[in-house]
Amino acid sequence: MIATSLEQRARPPSPPGLGEAGVPVLDGAAPVDARSLAEARHRRWCNVRRVLLVRLDGVAGVLASTAAFAALHETMPWTQRTLLAAPEALVLRPHLQAVDELLTFNAPWTADGAAALNAEPSTMRGDAEMHLVRKLRRSHFDAAVLFAASSQAALPAALLCRMAGIPLTLAQVREPAHGLLSDELLGDDTAQDDTRRQLDLVGHVGMRTADERPRLRLLPKDSHQMRNALQQAGLRFGQRYLLVCPGGGGARHCPMAAYAAAVDVLIDTWADDTAVVLCALPGDEAALAELRAAMPARGQVLPPVSSIGELAALAADARVMIAADDLPLTVAAAARVPAVLPGQALRREMSPP
Repeated sequence: MIATSLEQRARPPSPPGLGEAGVPVLDGAAPVDARSLAEARHRRWCNVRRVLLVRLDGVAGVLASTAAFAALHETMPWTQRTLLAAPEALVLRPHLQAVDELLTFNAPWTADGAAALNAEPSTMRGDAEMHLVRKLRRSHFDAAVLFAASSQAALPAALLCRMAGIPLTLAQVREPAHGLLSDELLGDDTAQDDTRRQLDLVGHVGMRTADERPRLRLLPKDSHQMRNALQQAGLRFGQRYLLVCPGGGGARHCPMAAYAAAVDVLIDTWADDTAVVLCALPGDEAALAELRAAMPARGQVLPPVSSIGELAALAADARVMIAADDLPLTVAAAARVPAVLPGQALRREMSPP
């Protein structure tokens, strides 16, 4: 008998057994191939209506996941998509195109989340997690997709989703999660970029998009603000510029001399009137001052941008961005502008766009 209720359709099937030669067998039926299993997964996920998207490690991580959000939206446009993210991701709310609602949570298994929760009295330990579980249970989500970087574990979020009674859960894991997940993508590809990793995750249940770049909605007010800032810095209206955004970088940190040398390579290659614009995110003012000292003869310095929207608007009109930090590089990808690391520009392999 075919189940017709949403709850019955969304309930994951029993794990497949193994037939002869290790071929999966569902419910004692004839052996099925990997394609049949993939189609079965996709059919189950296409029955959902309310989907929870979980990405709890900050702004750059959420931006890197937006292509996967779009894949869910484009494959299942009838769904309502709620994003569960760290509080700092609230700055992205006006710019997210495939998210209907945004919830915030300080996850104790992330550095920032743990710091915020540790500031609370010890008598409140565990209250935030229980409050979230109750809230998710009241929301009656049919499915949850647990996005995470390769260096992070998805299982803590999987446990919260199980406690909240969410029937379908999907995550990428290094080892089988058994009852914590209904669908899992096994793998540990640390060399894979974050956006590709999240696209492969939703692709495991048949969600695809033709445009696999990150998504970020540009706001007219940000574009207007940045055009005014460029004109005040001395650029002519419509003049092309090379955008340099120092700071951050983590393992990819580059000395300011490398930024300055990369600027010289690109400007000399183009040999035209392309301007050089230097900007930074709040908190990176020291890096901006150091870069200015490293290249005193070139570059118009803008005040640090006050929002992700302003950085995106500034990047959208740039010829190329030079940066090392994940956040500006992902913003550049979302703004559809070429971005290079200082070392890439120094190899002189880039042709003028």
